[in-house]
Amino acid sequence: MQRRGFLGALLAASALPRLGWADAGSPAFLAAAKDGAGAYWLQGLTVTGDTLFALPLPARGHAATAHPVRPEAVAFARRPGTFALVIDCARGVEIARLAPPPGRQFNGHGVFSADGAVLYTSEVVAEGSAGRLGLWDAAAGYRRIGEWETGGIGPHDVKRLPLSDDLIVANGGIATDPGDRTKLNIATMRPNLARIGADGRVAAVAELPGELAQNSLRHLALLPDGRVACATQWEGDAAEIVPLLTLWDADRLTPCPAPDFELLAMNNYAGSIAFNAVTGRIALTSPKGGTVQVHDARGGFVATHRRADACGIAAAGAGFVVTDGNGTISALDDAGLRPLRQTALAWDNHLVALG
Repeated sequence: MQRRGFLGALLAASALPRLGWADAGSPAFLAAAKDGAGAYWLQGLTVTGDTLFALPLPARGHAATAHPVRPEAVAFARRPGTFALVIDCARGVEIARLAPPPGRQFNGHGVFSADGAVLYTSEVVAEGSAGRLGLWDAAAGYRRIGEWETGGIGPHDVKRLPLSDDLIVANGGIATDPGDRTKLNIATMRPNLARIGADGRVAAVAELPGELAQNSLRHLALLPDGRVACATQWEGDAAEIVPLLTLWDADRLTPCPAPDFELLAMNNYAGSIAFNAVTGRIALTSPKGGTVQVHDARGGFVATHRRADACGIAAAGAGFVVTDGNGTISALDDAGLRPLRQTALAWDNHLVALG
């Protein structure tokens, strides 16, 4: 092509409108679900629980992450996963299907860099469960470009810290059999939260006190002041009662106690977590306990609400939206839980807020 023709084509291409999240209906949330026929879907939902789009998944999904600019979502398989599906939510088409390299397994979560150029995926080395972050070039068809160590065993959730490209990784501490997920090291596990710099180096690691070393750090919620709230799952003696909320601040972890009766209701298991910046409330769910527990921004216990198999949760307005495995989408505020919509879907573990 001659220079004049090339420049004309370049200008024409740059003049084409770029699709944004408004072209996908401006969904408030993403959530994985299973229908009555056993098929799996990624759903885009409004703040009131209406479905804007439903895109098929090849197997059970877990969490998802959204590109900061383009209407692209990455849906992650339930760990130990073999796929991460990149979906154009405006056109309803699959862009790419990512597979971990040999000897690696996806662990259900991921996040984009601030500019959307790189996708980071939570992974483990199958033998031994050493943590890795996979790096994928989002501008080059999601080509894998490297990996970083996470500073621990069994990473799960990963978030990008506010106004930064530093990442915070919840290393759950559990080594699992690569085939059947048998837990191999409960007696010696050492979970941590690791802060990883934009250069890929582990900048700091924070661990729980020794008596809570079997409290697996799992899911994260970012607070606007730079702190991070973490939901945990107790792997120790089932007769013990331990806090399931931990706050990370300045590379230190502080467990947040609640009354014993309220902790018993959680059945030693927190499945998901969210923070509402309007109310300063932290909410964590327990599908095993059928409860949603609310704390203030300093970790103080506020209330427990009952909802069978509640797990997915995200902030909305002055409260939260909660999804459960029985198909209900509910609103939660200080007045309690109220159903917004009943669906024929079994909602999976997470409700991912966009924006």
